[in-house]
Amino acid sequence: MTYLLLWAEFFKIGLFAIGGGLVTVPFLFDLTDRYDWFSKAELTNMIAVSESTPGPIGVNMATFAGFNAAGVMGGIIATFGLVLPSVIIMIMVAKMMSKYSCNVRVHNVLSGIRPAVLALILYAGLQVAKISITGSLEILVFVGLLMMMRLWKQSPIVYLCLAAIIGIVLKL
Repeated sequence: MTYLLLWAEFFKIGLFAIGGGLVTVPFLFDLTDRYDWFSKAELTNMIAVSESTPGPIGVNMATFAGFNAAGVMGGIIATFGLVLPSVIIMIMVAKMMSKYSCNVRVHNVLSGIRPAVLALILYAGLQVAKISITGSLEILVFVGLLMMMRLWKQSPIVYLCLAAIIGIVLKL
C-alpha cells in the first residue's frame, strides 16, 4: 500500500510541478504534514543534498524521499511517479507543438504559467529559510554569503562549498 501511495503522491507532484525541481518543494512540505515519511528538518537536508549532487533536483529529492519512506524500492517508485507525468506530457506537447506553435492562445497560456512557477519557487525558498535560518548566526552567514554573491561573481559551486565549510566549522 505504501508503494502505491508513494507513486500516486509523486505522480501528482510530477504532474503539477511545472518549472523545475525547486517547484516540487512546496508539494514536499505538504507531504510532511500528511505522512510520516520524512520531517521538515529532513526535507531541508534533502534539498541541500539534492542541490549538491548531480542530476535534476526534483528527481534527487523524489528518490531520497521514497527511499526514506520505503527503502530502495520506495526510491525507485517515487522517482518513476515523479518522472512519468513529464514523459507523458512531453510526448503530447511534442506532437501538438508543431501544429499549434504559432497559436496566440498557446503562447498566452505558456506566458501565464511563468508567474505561477516563480511564485512556487519563491514559496519554496521562504519555507526553507524559515526552517534553516533560526538564529542570529544563521542570519549573519546568510547575509554574508548573499553580499559575497552580489559583489564577487563566482560559480554557484564556490558558494555551495563555502557554505558547506562554514556549516561544518560553525556546526550549523
